[in-house]
Amino acid sequence: MDPTRAFVKNVKRVVVKVGTAVVTRDDGRLAVGRLGAIFEQLEKLNSRGFDIILVTSGAVGAGRQRLKYRKMINSSFADLQKPQVELDGKACAAVGQNGLMALYDTLFSQLDVTSSQLLVTDNDFKNADFRVQLCQTVDSLLDLRSIPIFNENDAISTRRAPYEDSSGIFWDNDSLAALLAMELKADLLVLLSDVDGLYSGPPSDPRSKLIHTYVKQKHQKAISFGDKSRMGRGGMDAKVKAAAKAAYSGTPVVIASGFVSNNIIKVLNGERVGTLFHKDAHMWIPVTEVGPHELAVSAREASRRLQALTSEERRKILLDVAAALEANEQFITLENDADIETAREAGYDESLVARLALKPSKIRALAESVRRLADMEEPIGQVLKRTELAEGLVLEKKSCPLGVLLIVFESRPDALVQIASLAIRSGNGLLLKGGKEAKRSNAILHKVITSALPESVGSKLIGLLTSREEIPELLKLDDVIDLVIPRGSNKLVSQIKNSTKIPVLGHSDGICHVYVDKAANLEMAKKIVLDAKTDYPAACNAMETLLVHKDLLASGGLQELVQELEEEGVTLFSGPKVNGAVSFSKANSLHHEYSSKACTIEIVNDVDEAIDHIHSYGSSHTECIVTDDHDVAEYFLSRVDSAAVFHNASTRFCDGARFGLGAEVGISTSKIHARGPVGVEGLLTTRWVLRGKGQVVEGDKGVVYTHKDLLMSNGY
Repeated sequence: MDPTRAFVKNVKRVVVKVGTAVVTRDDGRLAVGRLGAIFEQLEKLNSRGFDIILVTSGAVGAGRQRLKYRKMINSSFADLQKPQVELDGKACAAVGQNGLMALYDTLFSQLDVTSSQLLVTDNDFKNADFRVQLCQTVDSLLDLRSIPIFNENDAISTRRAPYEDSSGIFWDNDSLAALLAMELKADLLVLLSDVDGLYSGPPSDPRSKLIHTYVKQKHQKAISFGDKSRMGRGGMDAKVKAAAKAAYSGTPVVIASGFVSNNIIKVLNGERVGTLFHKDAHMWIPVTEVGPHELAVSAREASRRLQALTSEERRKILLDVAAALEANEQFITLENDADIETAREAGYDESLVARLALKPSKIRALAESVRRLADMEEPIGQVLKRTELAEGLVLEKKSCPLGVLLIVFESRPDALVQIASLAIRSGNGLLLKGGKEAKRSNAILHKVITSALPESVGSKLIGLLTSREEIPELLKLDDVIDLVIPRGSNKLVSQIKNSTKIPVLGHSDGICHVYVDKAANLEMAKKIVLDAKTDYPAACNAMETLLVHKDLLASGGLQELVQELEEEGVTLFSGPKVNGAVSFSKANSLHHEYSSKACTIEIVNDVDEAIDHIHSYGSSHTECIVTDDHDVAEYFLSRVDSAAVFHNASTRFCDGARFGLGAEVGISTSKIHARGPVGVEGLLTTRWVLRGKGQVVEGDKGVVYTHKDLLMSNGY
């Protein structure tokens, strides 16, 4: 549940208003299918005990469509050639209301719901006795589980014309819905429209952004409205005025799309749907809060300022970050202890609690890793290739930052330090979203790191997102964000890959294998297998499947490996070929990441079968062969198609720090751009710089191409 929508837990009475654009189709006919879907939601809520009050528009539009058709049928061809007089709006309202309620009654009857019609005018509300009687009547209907349906009685309204007069106590059905919400003491008002909610500009403008929570002080003068409703008299401007009036009188309001399935139920489930109006919104969201798009743009601008610095100036920033981490060790551990205490109270698994911990020794180690990054060779602007295209025309291929990175990570707050320092070293802007379990740790680390950034770059180089609901909007920003790197569960990585057009660098599984060959040194194999599984079972580079050559079954080697693992508390599961040879449970799948003290064991006939198994059930992460046969080892290393392949070494070595990369933002199993542990180099791309002396192509007539490789200044 979105924290800003927590109030829905106490909602009992709901007013739902359906606008003309929702009630009717583009051709003016009633949208029966859409209305049916909305009424099914109302029936479900009614049966769950909610008091549902419906306010509807659409009578005039429906009546006009019907009368136009009748008029056409009854007109001669000559009559149709004459200029057509606009139909009387009040007559349209009278005809349309009849048809509208007939449809509503039919739809509700099919759902075994009783509905009732209440037509009101602006003049009615001038009478205090009417208001009292209205409340009593509605209360009685709701007690009987009948859904009252309100509409303005446009047929007898004293307004000059339904679409022109905006005077009075209410002036359209949006303001009527707001008035009823206040009069009937509703807990929530839902205004259904033909757009997803309130945008910062016309919804058709790609630069417009959906506003999830309306803050009067922030948005009132900053929003530009588009066209009014295609059929009704309101539009978003009218909805905002009505919503603001109701909200600041005590009834929360949500403007949402009536075209999206189950949107009303989603609102009442506390999901972040549409735009929320609430009298306390200014207390939840600072008036100066920067939205996701602005945050990304600011990070991009700051990254360009960072790139403009000298290499030594960028190095000094990292040294300042390292010093700030050590200087604020006490504050960091204090906030981290609070996260750990909260996690334990919430019943989190101890393995997750362990990943949360930031002990003083860990903070000092992080500071040292930042210093190592600072002392690495300057990565930006390196000339990777220099070519003479023609005399006096020299082309260079140079390294440069990607731009803006979005990193979504879970649990480990130390990841924030690694990622932020890599972003600074590589000259990239950064947006971070950590897990809620490390909220306070992430916040203090972000504050410490950004405070070390010079004013010439700005603290907005690194943005920290606090709400999970901001991620979907960020994933749409393919014009600003250049790379997304998810670090976390398979579910998280898969969801992000399926939700964005931005390139995603990451892995959705960490199914790593260790193959113990018949020529393996068994004592070495025991050490490697035990380390690969138990050093950090939840790591993505931990062994999940142990493949054993068939000869080790007869020699007793398999039993020795099993004994070592079981003595360390590892739960073992058998593959099809192991069944019967040892006594443990059968694995449900050979493609499974346990992320705990558990693994699968399978027997293979030879190295080729081991490779086939890895390709069939692995995730292209990290694989290891344990053998003293050099030829078999080289065969394995050259044939296995994974990001990392090892000979006689634990899979746990697949790590950015252990590889000497300083740190890593994650491990990639994709083949495009970066593969394996991603350090500074993986956060860079290239660009071409051409220097000439006035050369022009001119059909290549006057150019003699030499395409000669030139020595670079570093001697290569």
